[in-house]
Amino acid sequence: MALPIREQAKYWGITLVVLFGLLWVLGDVILPFLVGGAVAYFLDPVADRLERAGLGRAMATSVITLVTFVILIGLVLAVIPALVNQMTALVNAVPDIARRLQAFLLERFPDLTDSTSTIRQSLAQIGQTIQSKGAVLAQGVLTSLAGAVSIVVFVLVVPVVAFYLLLDWDHMIARVDQLLPRDHAPTIRRLSREIDTVLSAFVRGQLSVCLVLGIYYCAALMLAGLQFGLVVGAIAGAITFIPYVGAIIGGALAIGLAMFQFWGDWLQIGIVAAIFAAGQFLEGNVLTPKLVGKSVGLHPVWLLFALSAFGTLFGFVGMLIAVPVAAALGVLTRFGLEQYHDSLLYRGIAGRIPEDEDQA
Repeated sequence: MALPIREQAKYWGITLVVLFGLLWVLGDVILPFLVGGAVAYFLDPVADRLERAGLGRAMATSVITLVTFVILIGLVLAVIPALVNQMTALVNAVPDIARRLQAFLLERFPDLTDSTSTIRQSLAQIGQTIQSKGAVLAQGVLTSLAGAVSIVVFVLVVPVVAFYLLLDWDHMIARVDQLLPRDHAPTIRRLSREIDTVLSAFVRGQLSVCLVLGIYYCAALMLAGLQFGLVVGAIAGAITFIPYVGAIIGGALAIGLAMFQFWGDWLQIGIVAAIFAAGQFLEGNVLTPKLVGKSVGLHPVWLLFALSAFGTLFGFVGMLIAVPVAAALGVLTRFGLEQYHDSLLYRGIAGRIPEDEDQA
């Protein structure tokens, strides 16, 4: 005989409290294991395809690991140094950009020539302030990363964890399935499949969109001759998962830099603006419908709320689990609404009359 619903709710509630308590206490400790698990989850479909192509699971995992290391080494050697150099150059160039902005404003608005003008004094300090704050911010980010996660952990532990989880992924899923309560196993399997569909469609699709747009923006802006095109393209691509924000921030940054670099050459400035307009068209009409789809079910506002809430509660670890939890809660909410629509609470007595007549 199955446990009463009240007893089941009690046990499941205790389980959730324990899980969140462990996450709160062991956040930094379990971080490499969460990262390794996420990597294994993303790469499991690739391993399954290689298995269908005739490779064993161990060989498929080894091939994926080798290819991943080659790609990472290539990025470290080819892209990251250039990105860091351009970011440093951009921070150092801010004072000059501010001075040119001041000169432009003084030319258009002669009243600002008054040395006691508050606006003029503020503009004169913008460059130095941004430069100093930028350096402090960069140093703080590096210090925080170094303090939260050591290089040794991410270089050694994460790949090892990802390798073994990817190797045993199917066995782990089968073992978890055996532990499901028998009365609820079909429902849990159905909800798990829906969560997996939503999560994989959103995360893999959105990462693909970010990568494609990042490469497009970087290449197009560099070909257009923008001095810091690699940095701007990387920023715009990285935050593309927030609708319109990536294009607005990246476009404003690129057009602003283009106006200072190509002032008077309106054709060149127009080319930079057209690059982001084309990127928006490509994202909205080609990439997102093809790679993400319309049936994901994760509203951007809900995703932002999840990232903010879990990031505030659990830090960086919370941000890692925010998307899976948001996907799960979305599926569970839709399931709850289905149950509600089929319940007497929603349908009422009038909703039962046709069924009684049909049975008669």
